[in-house]
Amino acid sequence: MECIFWESAPYYPGTRLRKGEYTVGLARMYPEGNFIGMDIKGNRIWKGAKTALEEGLKNVAFIRSQIEQVANYFAPDEISDIWITFPDPQLRSSKMKKRLTHPRFLRLYQQFLAQKGRVHLKTDSPDLYNFTKAVIELYELMLITDYDDIYGLGKANEILSIKTHYEGLDIAGVQKVHYLCFQLDKPLPLDKDKVLRALFDAVEKQADEKADKLRQ
Repeated sequence: MECIFWESAPYYPGTRLRKGEYTVGLARMYPEGNFIGMDIKGNRIWKGAKTALEEGLKNVAFIRSQIEQVANYFAPDEISDIWITFPDPQLRSSKMKKRLTHPRFLRLYQQFLAQKGRVHLKTDSPDLYNFTKAVIELYELMLITDYDDIYGLGKANEILSIKTHYEGLDIAGVQKVHYLCFQLDKPLPLDKDKVLRALFDAVEKQADEKADKLRQ
């Protein structure tokens, strides 16, 4: 079991570490697995690494790198799960390609994710949650789990109960945490990227028009 974390025995990677809570938390729960946190910010890696060293966790590692370079660190089929916890939702349509569940990144993950490997998204951003659901539907990916409100639905199991620093801040102000789990079980056609862009350009335009009316 190996996992990557973006907070953002195969490895569990994760993006956007924040303070490495998920990387360290799952390493405690599953000592038989290997867990790798990845972030470009050294202070985030330092906090998680310090905790792992203090607790003597031997199944934790951290990589300081841009997410765009993630495929350079892993071999095909090496990773069983990818966790993306509370990433920047990149709300404007012009920044859509920076969303960590955009097909641009999903194609990177496919280079090293195992055949039945899973991508997990935990976010308090309804925009990123709905965007990711649209990606799953448009590209006909296998949706495993969809919780619109983890805590409200009583779905906060041991893993989903791990809270990051940013979760506690409730930056989105919605008091809800969304969770999606899906598989990258088929190719992601490039021609559908234009359909995705057009869809969310229209959504953003409608939202802007609604906001303008409210201001009048």
